[in-house]
Amino acid sequence: MEKDKILERWAEYIHKLFDDNRKHDHNVMKRNFAGRPIMKDEVRAAIRKMKAGKATGPDGVAVEMMEALKEYGVEKLTPFLNEIYDTGEIPTDISRSVFIAHPKKPGATECELHRTISLMSHVTKILLRVVMIRIRNKIKPEIADEQYGFLEGKGTTNAIYTLGTLIQRAIEVQKDVYLCVIVYT
Repeated sequence: MEKDKILERWAEYIHKLFDDNRKHDHNVMKRNFAGRPIMKDEVRAAIRKMKAGKATGPDGVAVEMMEALKEYGVEKLTPFLNEIYDTGEIPTDISRSVFIAHPKKPGATECELHRTISLMSHVTKILLRVVMIRIRNKIKPEIADEQYGFLEGKGTTNAIYTLGTLIQRAIEVQKDVYLCVIVYT
């Protein structure tokens, strides 16, 4: 129950929880293509999609602050995000996260009986949202209509509903259903 030992145990637990066993190469590759810069409209759209009332990361910048700045905020944020996008170097103050543990049940003392959340910079979330939307737009044409997952309206619940409807219809018309599921892990 010593404070140092508790902190040491939490650090060990968090490290184990988020360790991915991949080779860590901390040398950031610089962009070597002439992609289009991040546009103000992309930043504006990303800010609009952010949820209000969320806790800030270590930088203390809330999404409501950026919304309150309106066009001035977009004007200042866009070149900053483009600098990160062009160089691949994320400033330390927006790349750090703070981990917070919430007990799943009152009086929990074991690390495993806590939910761990990470508070990260909203500026980083905006950059990630812009990049994610760009990636989605690139891969969307490559995904077959029959493939489910990772796209809006194409989640596993949609697939389960479609499969259930298909099986129901087959039962009604007294036909056999053959099913093959491929899970890529």
